[in-house]
Amino acid sequence: MSEPSRRRVLGTVATAALAATAGCLSVFDRAGADDDGRVLELMLTRRGSTLREDFVIDLAETRSERDEAAFEAALDGEAYTTQYRKPFYSTPDDPKYAEADGTYYRLGSVVIDEVETTRPVLRLYSSESSTETETAGNGGNPDVVVDADRLPEADETAIHVAHLAARARGNGGGAPWGLVQRGGYVYRDETAVETSELLTDEAPSFVRYRDRQYRIEVSRERFHEPVHRATVEPVAASSEEMERVLRAGHLDARLSRSDLSGGAHDVLRTAERDGYSESHPYSDAYEAVLRAIHRRPYLDGNVEKDAGVDPDRPRLIRYEERYYEAWLQFRE
Repeated sequence: MSEPSRRRVLGTVATAALAATAGCLSVFDRAGADDDGRVLELMLTRRGSTLREDFVIDLAETRSERDEAAFEAALDGEAYTTQYRKPFYSTPDDPKYAEADGTYYRLGSVVIDEVETTRPVLRLYSSESSTETETAGNGGNPDVVVDADRLPEADETAIHVAHLAARARGNGGGAPWGLVQRGGYVYRDETAVETSELLTDEAPSFVRYRDRQYRIEVSRERFHEPVHRATVEPVAASSEEMERVLRAGHLDARLSRSDLSGGAHDVLRTAERDGYSESHPYSDAYEAVLRAIHRRPYLDGNVEKDAGVDPDRPRLIRYEERYYEAWLQFRE
């Protein structure tokens, strides 16, 4: 699940409605932020009408064309293994499910072995740096400069990832380390290796990408990679049963309008439209909402000092028969 863009604070009309609710303080009454100069923002993002829409996948539309084969093999009791990459991209924190003939299955994998292998690693260095220019290079053609968009798709992807790593060197900007590995890009797909123009003896030594020129370095390095076996486990025999399974495993809070005040309801509705913010100490309505979604550590206004609290993870809640992701964050 990707994190949605941040919303605006409570609008004037909604603020006035909340202020009129008995027992609630206006946002304008507490417009000054707390001692740290910040407010706590709640944002609700509506999900589908069922959890199945989010967690039960169509294997024909997954990132890997091998997922269908892995599923069928596991159903037939056959061992289907992959090296390095997990089948179905299913993890304990982000499990995937599939349906076949009315039965729902949880998809996963177990590690059954380790393999030592050699992989090409592509790194890029700014050609303007004399030190890096002297040490970089892959033994290719030193006089050839190639534009990245003229390369095969796999090479272009490799250049993009290696560019992110090169850009991050020497500054605090960081890089997407899930993509960047060993300071560059690791070729793991055999077809990409076979069709690559950057891994041959006649490969160019320079590449132009995003108005910059880089020197190419390719090395072949040793890796120890896990071998995964696909697992498929039946968990439900109907859509209703599957929905109960998903609620039990993923729902953080269930809210009923009958259990909330009118002010708390207004907070939730505003949080869905525009995002809702208050500074500490919070109004009775906001505190009631934080308790209802089980985010009590925020009530003291200093959640970062509470051990074991992860303020960044979205919470999945159900309110008025609808599902939402609830996000909390401090804003200046």
